[in-house]
Amino acid sequence: MGTRKLRSFGLVSAGIVAGVLLSLGISAVAQRGSPLPLDELRQFSSVFSAIKNNYVEAVDDKKLIGGAIAGMLSDLDPHSAYLDADAFKEMQSSTQGEFGGLGIEVGTEDGMVKVISPIEDTPAARAGIRAGDLISKIDDTSTKGLSLTDAVKMMRGPVRTPITLTIIRQGQAQPIVIKIVRDTIRVRSVRSKMLDGNIGYVRIAQFQEKTGVDLARHLKELGAKGAPKALILDLRNDPGGLLSGAIGVSAAFLKPDTLVVSTDGRAPDAKQKYLSNPSDYARGESDYLRGLPGWVKTVPMVVLVNVGSASASEIVAGALQDHKRATIMGNRTFGKGSVQVILPISDTTAIKLTTSRYFTPNGRSIQATGISPDIVVADTAEGDLFKLPREADLQRHLSNRQTPEEQAKAKEDEAPLADTNKVFQFGTPEDFQLQQAVNYLEGKPIQKAVPAPKSAKAGTAAEGSSSKK
Repeated sequence: MGTRKLRSFGLVSAGIVAGVLLSLGISAVAQRGSPLPLDELRQFSSVFSAIKNNYVEAVDDKKLIGGAIAGMLSDLDPHSAYLDADAFKEMQSSTQGEFGGLGIEVGTEDGMVKVISPIEDTPAARAGIRAGDLISKIDDTSTKGLSLTDAVKMMRGPVRTPITLTIIRQGQAQPIVIKIVRDTIRVRSVRSKMLDGNIGYVRIAQFQEKTGVDLARHLKELGAKGAPKALILDLRNDPGGLLSGAIGVSAAFLKPDTLVVSTDGRAPDAKQKYLSNPSDYARGESDYLRGLPGWVKTVPMVVLVNVGSASASEIVAGALQDHKRATIMGNRTFGKGSVQVILPISDTTAIKLTTSRYFTPNGRSIQATGISPDIVVADTAEGDLFKLPREADLQRHLSNRQTPEEQAKAKEDEAPLADTNKVFQFGTPEDFQLQQAVNYLEGKPIQKAVPAPKSAKAGTAAEGSSSKK
């Protein structure tokens, strides 16, 4: 990037998964360089006037305009959206890694709210909420047809107040009623520990403002008593977050001046290349990666991913895969290869607009395809835990112009579903994919999933990090 000045980075955290956000400072002028469609704008004015004068009840001007803006954006793609005051505030607070609520990532399916994953050590995780659960009721209100924004507002509330969720779970004949007490949710972006055999383990749950700084600290602590012989970077169920965090995490393991990711769109500001340099990940602040021990850039590495790994997670996995810095293991990732910008339209509201696609260092677009692991390993020895929708399953998703046939291939490497009813957390001895990563790094045979008998018991991941409640 040289002396090129970067614009600020931001966070996208609404919809089915949180995504990568790059605030490129794009002008809000409609159709830059093109005349305004006056005839269509007159039609809009006529409809607005008709509603104001003839609707059965009086309608607030702000509500009408907000609805019109929301409609324009929702018809574009799954990730463009209107952020009202509440949604805008939530997005800003999410970058800090602290918010109030239950501690779950949610999206929608069949008109109901679906749990993408509970967040580790939160009221939702402790209450037994699982990824894949459908929330049919919030207290006494049905979620059928309820907008995701309204569902989020209902699940949020003052700390220490109760809420009752009615859950529909695959394999359960009857709905499950779960009572939860709201709490302040603090997401720990980075965790680490030393595994047996002198193998370091680092988990990133979400890419936040301090993720790069926290990663550097954890890596130094892991090597305080001597360099690990290998390292596992766990990005499973990480829905993404700040692009600057993804660049910083990648840069920790790559040589300087190495291409991490590029973006391409219609506007000149949407065409960028991001390198493993402080100017691209530290945003003018001190280089938090300075002083990292040398082993970090050479130690044998495995990166664990799954269907819940999206956006910033896919940037990191794609960069380390293309530069042959790490072996990618697990399941094919979500496939969110688009970039959103946040354009404020008032002091309290904004629009989130898709402006470009991003590409791995080798020029691969993973939009609607995802990152295919070097070694495919199912969630458990008996098969995958659950099937979640990927980007390619979302209505109005952007196409992958490079290899559209890859969207059809995305499901070819899926293992059969396991018969699951046991809860486990990523990074524990019960973590099958982690066990296989250790086996790989130690030169031992890797076990892949085999179909399990109906009576077999396996696990569901009770940790992870779309919208947070």
